[in-house]
Amino acid sequence: MDHEEPEAREPVISLTGARATLGSRPVLRGVDLTVRRGEVVALLGANGSGKSTAVRAAVGQVPLSGGSLQLFGTDLKRFRKWSRIGYVPQRTTAASGVPATVREVVSSGRLARTKLGLPGRGDKAAVQRALELVGMADRIKDSVNALSGGQQQRVLIARALAAEPELLIMDEPMAGVDLANQEVLAGALREQVADGVTVLLVLHELGPLEPLIDRAVVLRDGCVTHDGPPPKAAASTPPSSQLRSSRGYPQPGHDHVHPHDGPGAEPIRTGLLS
Repeated sequence: MDHEEPEAREPVISLTGARATLGSRPVLRGVDLTVRRGEVVALLGANGSGKSTAVRAAVGQVPLSGGSLQLFGTDLKRFRKWSRIGYVPQRTTAASGVPATVREVVSSGRLARTKLGLPGRGDKAAVQRALELVGMADRIKDSVNALSGGQQQRVLIARALAAEPELLIMDEPMAGVDLANQEVLAGALREQVADGVTVLLVLHELGPLEPLIDRAVVLRDGCVTHDGPPPKAAASTPPSSQLRSSRGYPQPGHDHVHPHDGPGAEPIRTGLLS
């Protein structure tokens, strides 16, 4: 494990004064967000606060109307090493309507690393390890259409892990997933963190991930209202309770509809998850 102080580590994501609009509506209003190597950062906030827009901006899917973005110290316009980033978008499905096996879906996460599109021994090993991490290795030959929603989410996370990323970005990975599947996903993420992977998570509630979180960034109306230790209410208060903690930080909501974050279920960049 790296015992270096977080403040001394190099930034992996640097959003500075980030502004973005969807349609004519401002969604990000000058967001500063820095995620340093080895950190696990949770992005929290009520519905429509801009959480998903912020992470989509961080992977270049939402253009900034103001401010700047650097990934691994490189300006977005010059950044090309998308294989360093694993991205699990919000509320997507592994079933695309085209028959595909679990192996095929997870293997697609290796595309940015394979030579001439031909998987090698290392690619197959990475796919197998990713499936083992999420407890789906025994379903490798099954059609994704035969899986439950929680199992499909585990396959999509395995697809991101198969790329062996240095930075893992997950947009509400626990949404609509039962507690048993949440515990499996938390275990998989714990192993990634132990291996030094940097993680940015959009969450409604911390749940089983709470012990892993180093820092919480809370958004409200497209602005950062808290950046520091996770608000206790976010980890312990049921989602159906009041939306504001006693400390005044917005409490993550229960509803999973994001009217201001746009559709964007699938990533645009083929270098992430194609």
